[in-house]
Amino acid sequence: MQERDIRSLIEQVREGSLPRRGFIQSMVAAGLTAPMASMLLMHEGLAQTAAPIPYKPTKRGGGGTLKLIYWQAAVHLNPHYAGGTKDQDASRIFYEPLAGWDTEGNLVPFLAAEVPTRANGGVAADGKSVTWKLKRGVKWHDGREFSADDVVFTAQYAADPAAAMTTVSVYKDLKLTKLDSHTVRVEFAKPTPFWAEPLVGSVGLILPKHVFEAYTGAKSRDNPANVKPVGTGPYKIVDFKPGDSIRAAANTDYHIPNQPFFDALEVKGGGDATSAARAVLQTAEYDVGWNLAVEDEILKRLEAAGKGKMQFFAGSDIEFIMLNHSDPWKEVDGERASAKSQHPAFADRAVRDAMSLLVDRKGISEFIYGRGAVTTSNFLNNPPRFRSPNTKYEYNVDKANQMLEAAGWKKGADGIRAKGNVKLKFLYQTSVSGPRQKCQAIIKDACSKAGIDLDLKSVVAAVYFGSDFANPDTYQKFWADMEMYTTTMTQPDPQTFMEQYCSWEIAQKANKWASRNLSRWSS
Repeated sequence: MQERDIRSLIEQVREGSLPRRGFIQSMVAAGLTAPMASMLLMHEGLAQTAAPIPYKPTKRGGGGTLKLIYWQAAVHLNPHYAGGTKDQDASRIFYEPLAGWDTEGNLVPFLAAEVPTRANGGVAADGKSVTWKLKRGVKWHDGREFSADDVVFTAQYAADPAAAMTTVSVYKDLKLTKLDSHTVRVEFAKPTPFWAEPLVGSVGLILPKHVFEAYTGAKSRDNPANVKPVGTGPYKIVDFKPGDSIRAAANTDYHIPNQPFFDALEVKGGGDATSAARAVLQTAEYDVGWNLAVEDEILKRLEAAGKGKMQFFAGSDIEFIMLNHSDPWKEVDGERASAKSQHPAFADRAVRDAMSLLVDRKGISEFIYGRGAVTTSNFLNNPPRFRSPNTKYEYNVDKANQMLEAAGWKKGADGIRAKGNVKLKFLYQTSVSGPRQKCQAIIKDACSKAGIDLDLKSVVAAVYFGSDFANPDTYQKFWADMEMYTTTMTQPDPQTFMEQYCSWEIAQKANKWASRNLSRWSS
């Protein structure tokens, strides 16, 4: 599709002869993402002002208590050092961003008065700055007024390297300026076409300056507010037991009219995915279960009870195995798995390629995950325009053996291949989960047929996905040869997602393992 065709479609939207949905569908068919298509309309002054939600509430409350079960329990309620989705979701109950994405790819304001566009002067022509006008009359849960000071502070707080926040890469190169009490300008170091990442979505939750300013930098994790949030969101904290449960009550002063619907929330954490699935599908003890990573055969049996049903959504998150490119068993300058080291076996591409040949993706998808998985050979799968049609990996034990043999990795008397003093014997870690332990067993069996010995390690999810950088068993530290987990894509543009393979994002001691390149890959 040429530029003139796109401009013609935009004019049709402006005239009213083409619905927004029709424009977005045309752009998606041409390879653009729905959010990017929506942003094109915003730049032309055609932003959608309200979220297209099917339910139109007429009053606040009345919905009773919503009970959710998260088998991976939240361990804190600070969104900027969230170690995983469990902590991000828990924080979102209390905190809000300036804007977020709806299911149609529209940017919807929360704490912003409007979405910045070229037409309203919010987006600079050179792509190097965005000006946000903030909603007035919003109050923090303690009654203090929300203002531009809170927005500027949040960005500075997250950008401080001494704090080791997981959102540091989003904010470290920004300059925020308070223009007045309810206007903020965000300046980028260079032209930034996808400007809607800072202050937006799960990485953009705004913190109250008056609650957090005494605990910045190295003191940030000592703040009592990390477990007693003071937000602007639809619910106020009642009780939080880290690693166990959250109770929240409706915010009667919430700034969005007739929301929230539920009078209270209860979030139960811990246990395992199968127990969580049973508590929703079979006993109906809970209303919603999150991330029910359970073998599909078991889910079907539980659904047969008729108390609940599964919903499956295709997205951009991917369950994958990561190979460590540093040496997790060697210290360099007092640091284990240092970026200055090189993995003694995975430095050889033949070994990496052989490992890929030993993963039966299709079999794992069909016989373990069933309806809950789509097989892929790509790391980046969505939006579709970024998905490579050329990446193809097969499952072939014979070819893996031939490849290793040709590369000089010979089988010893114990059946394990070695070259020099290096054996193909690896520690393979993941979290405790039925499907993951089955995957580990399947891959261990395939590797044994190629002369590779895997030691399997499973870590309790609350520990594995925890945010304690002193813990040796977190997936961020990656003190193993191989690890498996689901990596999430939290915004529609893939730039941040793919920073997991940028050398400047290598997780290491200096950044308290808070950066995104956990494999320590550097080309």
